[in-house]
Amino acid sequence: MQHTSHLEISKSAYRRNIKFLQKQLGNETVISSVVKGNAYGHGIENIVPIAEATGIRHFSTFSSDEAFKVYNSISKGSHIMIMGMVHNKDLEWIIQKDISFYVFEFDRLMAAIKASKKVGKKAKIHIEVETGFHRTGFEWNEKEFLLDILEEHAEYLELVGLCTHYAGAESIANYVRVKNQIKRYVEFKDWFNQKGVHFPIYHTACSAASLSYPETIMDMVRIGIAQYGFWPSQETYMSKFKQLAENRKNPLKRLITWKSVIMSIKEVEIGDFIGYGNTYMAPRHMKVAMVPVGYCHGFSRMLSNLGKVLIQGKMISVVGNVTMNSITVDVTDLKEVKKGEEVVIIGKQKSSEITVASFSESTQQVNYELLTRLPQEIPRRIVY
Repeated sequence: MQHTSHLEISKSAYRRNIKFLQKQLGNETVISSVVKGNAYGHGIENIVPIAEATGIRHFSTFSSDEAFKVYNSISKGSHIMIMGMVHNKDLEWIIQKDISFYVFEFDRLMAAIKASKKVGKKAKIHIEVETGFHRTGFEWNEKEFLLDILEEHAEYLELVGLCTHYAGAESIANYVRVKNQIKRYVEFKDWFNQKGVHFPIYHTACSAASLSYPETIMDMVRIGIAQYGFWPSQETYMSKFKQLAENRKNPLKRLITWKSVIMSIKEVEIGDFIGYGNTYMAPRHMKVAMVPVGYCHGFSRMLSNLGKVLIQGKMISVVGNVTMNSITVDVTDLKEVKKGEEVVIIGKQKSSEITVASFSESTQQVNYELLTRLPQEIPRRIVY
């Protein structure tokens, strides 16, 4: 059965993005592909094979249920790391499958030891330290007690990484805070090293930190939004702008394109109201087309009488209210418009383009929010 719209995901754009990012990071640094939030709306089951085909062998999720999806999608023996939510009852499965996970509190640490004993296999853990984000992580004054437990239960724990997360590396407003976090992390690292504890992987950087704070590029970086073709923020982009090649000032390419079709076409007389209510009155004899995408699909109601779509390469206005399942657009000035014709909601058509950024700004959302709120029911199609 056909859906009312679909998303196209470009694997060649993904490949170009990873190539650019790896060049920025250096060949020795491992890229962990962050696929939380259903791979930022692209679909975990779609992105994992594309990423593996590009050479990615490490994936980061927020939770164990996402890790389960990645586990069922990998085919190259890639490693999975959980950065956030893990139910203690899931730990046995996680340990059995060699999935590593963050430990940022004593409750999870003790649960990991208990699960390891039961499974008969070491738990692969990343110690997350508190450096100034103030959400998760062991405090500086907890490090001695932490080390005691790690040493006492060494037979049940495999120390894989030492990590932290920055509080908004995409904004210059957080510069001092991030720099202080980097300093604190190094203090943790040095302290553990002085105690004879060395971690195989040191990692702190997300996309924004990788691009704006080179000193945060260590053994591994956790790349989220940038791999999907988006700069973490305009500030991040401007900070790199002068370093980018003259003929390639925007090397990151959007993977996603959102398309639908014209469902029906109708003539409307001057003075007639279009759709629910009376928010739009035809100022002339008009031809309008109905597109079967509404707010239940992620096309915000805020775009009533404001939104744009592309038809025949032209920017076409939404007229009237966005409804649950559809929008109405003004096609009066198009030539030979017909039912079934392609409608681009996000993406490029001929020389015109509606970017995710412009779409999200119109709906007062950030890129991250718009992408992850695209319903999973919308089919994703892999294209070149």
